Amino acid sequence: MNIIKEIKSERVGDKYYEVEHSSGLKIFIYPKENNNSTYAVFGTKYGSVDVNFKTSDEKEANTVPAGIAHYLEHKLFESEDGDAFTRYAKTGASANAYTSFDKTCYLFSCTENVYESLEILLDFVQTPYFTEQTVQKEQGIIGQEIRMYDDDPQWRVMFNLLRAMYHNHPVRVDIAGTVESIAEITPELLYKCYHTFYNLNNMVLCVAGNVDLNKVLDLCDKMLKPSKPVSLERIFENEPDEVLESRVEQKLSVSAPIFQLGFKEHTEPERLSAKEVAETEILLDLLASDASPLFRILLDAELINESSFSYEYFEGPGYASVIFSGESKDPDAVADEIKKEIAKVRKNGLNPEAFERSKKAVYGRMIASLNSVDNIANSMAGLAFTGHEIFQYIDLIAAADIDSVQARLNTQLRPEYSALSVVNPIN
Repeated sequence: MNIIKEIKSERVGDKYYEVEHSSGLKIFIYPKENNNSTYAVFGTKYGSVDVNFKTSDEKEANTVPAGIAHYLEHKLFESEDGDAFTRYAKTGASANAYTSFDKTCYLFSCTENVYESLEILLDFVQTPYFTEQTVQKEQGIIGQEIRMYDDDPQWRVMFNLLRAMYHNHPVRVDIAGTVESIAEITPELLYKCYHTFYNLNNMVLCVAGNVDLNKVLDLCDKMLKPSKPVSLERIFENEPDEVLESRVEQKLSVSAPIFQLGFKEHTEPERLSAKEVAETEILLDLLASDASPLFRILLDAELINESSFSYEYFEGPGYASVIFSGESKDPDAVADEIKKEIAKVRKNGLNPEAFERSKKAVYGRMIASLNSVDNIANSMAGLAFTGHEIFQYIDLIAAADIDSVQARLNTQLRPEYSALSVVNPIN
């Protein structure tokens, strides 16, 4: 029996439905009646960092090659009868998929044939088909992809930073793995990981747009194959608080140096609370948005350009860091200015007016994102995997207070746990 709960937000003036489906799958349906398009995400809480794991019915832990989650994403589109993209071409839907550090998601967007496209999504993700021949063929394709990313400056500056910051955590390894690691992947290993992580109790379906609740549920009743609940333990080595290296550098074909400055945090395998993440978002807007004193200092000194400078809170199971990125003629000077501003704000406290501006800015961006069906579906999927809820997250931003955000600053952005990654021009 399906359990349907209506989730309303008085603050936002919107609602969606959360369904505990009899198959074990959690489904989120967010109707937007006046929207012309529909966007659906069928995702699993399984990413590139999940290389050591054990289920409740296993005595020994499993260790699998790096890159297998990404490999599995590629292979699921294939079947004995062809591939899912050919089927989507008949409905007119635009389909894609991605693997990140902590999840794998399959998605489509369309303006018509919504339920036909949704049926394709539910079908191929639940129908794995791997053979020795197709697995070996994919090794060559993904091997080329890995080599291509080896020459991508933005990719390299990021992974060089992660390798500098993390000693043991698999977040330091490329999402696609290495040419050597993917050579170890077999059909048996793919089926093992599929049946472990593609259990419907470990997955979510999010549909946003011009859809009917009952039609979506009727299709789910027809297509979903019930899964037996299995508890899953993700195993990570102990990770020191200290960074492995404080500075790394590489030369590639770039017109000007690019950088990433990361501040590593102490974390546990459990994810941070929604409140902590919301507070960090406000803090980073206050510190480094284009309305901040830091941004003006860097711009006036011609150390950054407006279009490339950015920041993010990068967190997942067992890892968390604040990362500043950009292009600069002098990345070390940028890093120094960022650290000076952090020290200044830590010493003097947050400016109340700046805090209120940043809180409103973060809140406004979240509200604006609810006008986009793809933002809604992707946000709901990401939040669901961390045990958070989208309206609750918006409420936490609105309720954030300056003392709590100041307290977050006291545990984050410690210069002694920072690392700088730079990619310089070859000449």
